[in-house]
Amino acid sequence: MPELPEVETTRAGIAPHITGKTIQQIIIRQAQLRWPIPASLTKTLPGQTILSVNRRAKYLLLHTAQGHILMHLGMSGSLRIYAHDATPAAQKHDHVDLVFTDGTVLRFHDPRRFGAILWHPGAPEHHPLLAHLGPEPFSDEFNAGYLKASLHKQSRAIKLALMDNHVVVGVGNIYANESLFYAGIRPTKAAQRLTKAETIRLVEAVKSVLQRAILAGGSTLRDFVNSNGQSGYFQQQYMVYGRSGETCRVCGSLIMKITQGQRSSFYCPHCQH
Repeated sequence: MPELPEVETTRAGIAPHITGKTIQQIIIRQAQLRWPIPASLTKTLPGQTILSVNRRAKYLLLHTAQGHILMHLGMSGSLRIYAHDATPAAQKHDHVDLVFTDGTVLRFHDPRRFGAILWHPGAPEHHPLLAHLGPEPFSDEFNAGYLKASLHKQSRAIKLALMDNHVVVGVGNIYANESLFYAGIRPTKAAQRLTKAETIRLVEAVKSVLQRAILAGGSTLRDFVNSNGQSGYFQQQYMVYGRSGETCRVCGSLIMKITQGQRSSFYCPHCQH
């Protein structure tokens, strides 16, 4: 599933091509995604101009003067930009096209159909999908004091807490594993047992890991490609994720693998405590 770095890479890829442009039409070939695409969008969107493109958690927000298009890539979704004279014929999983007046096309491709395209006329932060989310990992609000206070009554494993969007958004399985390694914290440690020093290291690790992943264009997930059809390269930098049985790049110990919350966790028994 595309995680925050992949979604941010997508945002940065499409924003320059559609910001300031006016929608001519929306072509909906398959409306049955995670939630049905509102049929009314064929009348609502034409004539509206994209003012900006932002990200909240793993949602993309295309802002217009009349409202906001919310997009989620789901497990296998991607967005592609095509120039007016180079748009290929739609394939089986090309479910939606946003066509702009200059001929630019923003195409939504989603083989598994767990993605979403929704419309919200009000303030986006009040949308039910966004209203109760935790802070962005790059925000000033996500700091050691906040994290310590959020975790002080949580007996669940820190890995599970870190992946909870009510605690902090966008830290999926890959980046939770990597962040805990850099912070020197074992994924099974009870969240409420983290010391102040550990919360400081973890906040710094989350910010650093996500930033480096964005700079690398995300990870080479099986279904993820950016707006140019390219995969990311952060996978080449993994310290623990997907490396069970291999040696730790720092100490030489064997990387261990366990299951937490039906997801795989990877850690170094020597570097993480």
